[in-house]
Amino acid sequence: MNIIDKFHNWRRKLRWNKQYRNGRWDNLRKPIEAERYYTILKFINSHGKVNPSILDLGAGEGVLNEYLDDEMFSYFLGMDFSEVSIEKAKMRKFPKTEFITADIHTFTPSQKFDVIIFNEAFYYVHDSEKQHVLDRMLNHLNDDGILIVSIYREGIGCWEYFEKLQQLDYTIVKTEEEKTYWKIGAYKK
Repeated sequence: MNIIDKFHNWRRKLRWNKQYRNGRWDNLRKPIEAERYYTILKFINSHGKVNPSILDLGAGEGVLNEYLDDEMFSYFLGMDFSEVSIEKAKMRKFPKTEFITADIHTFTPSQKFDVIIFNEAFYYVHDSEKQHVLDRMLNHLNDDGILIVSIYREGIGCWEYFEKLQQLDYTIVKTEEEKTYWKIGAYKK
């Protein structure tokens, strides 16, 4: 990223922290989001190994963890750009779970995972960094692991990055609200 992009990225971080502090993202717990989370779980159960290690990129306050039973995974690492959201997630004390604050543009996991989820996060990656971020995450996906991508609405400028991967599953989660839907895909390297 050039210096201007880095500045905008810094400003975005300030905005996200303010929004999480003010409850702007509390809507992620509303019933309208539930089917999206259930679809992510379905993909993990259908295509992932039993008791996987999971990396959730865009974990926020740990909402996905609210849908997971402790027996469903061996280890969970939630990463988000917002320190405020991660502090809220840590206060929840989910078992077998850690949360860290990091910038997806530079974050390098310290281990490999069975499941990596771009949880409403890939479209926030700067266009010049999308392939680098995807490649770095794929390098930290176990050989038999799966990648799950959840993108709100169309995700223009995102889906073409996953075309080279083996698609295991894909669906559109629709809601009663006009223009509120998610596209979710599951992939192997």
